[in-house]
Amino acid sequence: MTGFVLPENLVDSVRSDRSPQRDAWLAGLPRLVDEVAGRWSLTVGPPFQPGGRSAWVAPARDRDGRDLVLKLAWRHDEARDEAAGLRAWDGGGVVRLYADATIAGTSVLLLERCRPGIALGETLPEVEQDRVVAGLLKQLWQAPADPGTFRPLQVMADSWAAEFQQRLADTPGRVDPGLARAAFERWRTLPATADRQVLLATDLHAGNILAADREPWLVIDPKPYLGDPTYDPVQHLLNCEQRLTADPVGLTCRMAGLLDLDPDRLRQWLFARCVQESLDEPGLLEVAAELAAR
Repeated sequence: MTGFVLPENLVDSVRSDRSPQRDAWLAGLPRLVDEVAGRWSLTVGPPFQPGGRSAWVAPARDRDGRDLVLKLAWRHDEARDEAAGLRAWDGGGVVRLYADATIAGTSVLLLERCRPGIALGETLPEVEQDRVVAGLLKQLWQAPADPGTFRPLQVMADSWAAEFQQRLADTPGRVDPGLARAAFERWRTLPATADRQVLLATDLHAGNILAADREPWLVIDPKPYLGDPTYDPVQHLLNCEQRLTADPVGLTCRMAGLLDLDPDRLRQWLFARCVQESLDEPGLLEVAAELAAR
């Protein structure tokens, strides 16, 4: 790949999760970028650094001079319906999708470019980020949600439960059995007991919200599912590490209030995710225990 630039985070991701398939995909990126640039008449620049962990993303211009972003992503399950979600949201709170294709196991997206493109997490304090996240989520939840297009959130919850169970079996004793059982129960029941179903971003946090000129803030990299809106702020809460550790219940109540959600239901979703993530971040077990005690 002489002369072809790779984002640092993408290289690190492939090195840490090596497989013949991912190695071959990475090696084929130069040819694929050339193919897409020719197909869509694009001039493509070097990728953004350090970039994401599953995609090659770079600035581009088409023959009309439009300021765009070209994204070539390793197809992974959670992000399977990104293009469909962007079409459904149609620029309402998210970057616009101009074209998409699937080529040899790669999701190819031609997107609106955000200017200045600075991430929310680098711009505002967390307490101010809460309001931006809440405003964007309310906007995203207004989009039409076609159950024939998008998978239910239960699919994701079942996948978490299966993976968590396997990891516990491989390394027993890492999580209190009572907390584990309670988390399994939440994954089983919470998606099925929601009082409404909306189109979810599922991975919305301050790193996936960029300053823009068309709207003050636009969402990138959604991972759409159909389901309980109370789930959608959870990733933002998990990313607010200091506040989450200091006062998980208070943080949950604050976010629920901004979103007009049931705080107890949000607390249960956050509890289940903290138990799940504790296999990699053991400190979250204390957070989970505090959430469970309420």
